Amino acid sequence: MLHFDLVQSICLAGNFAVANDDRAGASIRLAWVIDGATDLAPPGLLGEQGGAAWIAAMADRAFASAPAAALPDIVAGVFSSLLDAFHRARLREPLERWELPSAAFLCVALEETRLNVAWLADCACLHLRGDLVRRLGPQPSLAETQEAEAIRAAGFALLPARSAPTLDHLRRHRARAERRILGVEPNHAEAVHYDAVVVAPGDELVLMTDGLAAMIDDYGLPADDFARGLRRDGLHGLVTRLRAIEGDDPDATRFARFKPSDDATGLWLRIAGAS
Repeated sequence: MLHFDLVQSICLAGNFAVANDDRAGASIRLAWVIDGATDLAPPGLLGEQGGAAWIAAMADRAFASAPAAALPDIVAGVFSSLLDAFHRARLREPLERWELPSAAFLCVALEETRLNVAWLADCACLHLRGDLVRRLGPQPSLAETQEAEAIRAAGFALLPARSAPTLDHLRRHRARAERRILGVEPNHAEAVHYDAVVVAPGDELVLMTDGLAAMIDDYGLPADDFARGLRRDGLHGLVTRLRAIEGDDPDATRFARFKPSDDATGLWLRIAGAS
């Protein structure tokens, strides 16, 4: 039976002064990455811990303790666990919908020779087979970059600190009715995207939060070059390259973004066993 072997993982904070809002984990046939949505207000809803760090930790725990089941049932269980935990932990009503803790996620599960994939928002997955590189889950999007460029074009600062108009814009964007994400609104479980591909022993997977996928999606590195760099230098080599790109653009003048560096998380897995 096929299973996952862990090759390497990394979870690097974008800012060492604050909590890392990413998580990743893997068991023998289940793996996941989670990216908590950056807080847009000081802590308070959940006590001293920010909502992004809270939901990343809670979702990670829920995936890690999920019983063996079909992937939709696992995802539904994670949503239910998050809602129960939120009702127990919250100290007051949220200021507005934008304050509800939420996260992007991508999860993969092996079922015989099939890899099932589930996701909401912008975590990424690459499927490597020899020299072939295939993107699973959400495809590259310039939505956040375009949003940052629009804010900058309006004359508002992106870095080093968010201006009040920028923060107001981000809150309105997060509160929009069509947004669907891992969180404490149970109806969002109905919006989870699913896909499946056939896999074989020797195939490799790279699960990433958008902070690492930015190398491909925002900074122009082709996915084939990313895969070659991975096999040559590992995840640590790729992250070193990522931080060098961002360090050369500290004011976000070349690459429009809301943080000098985002949390960057990657999980490199190899599929092993008999098919």
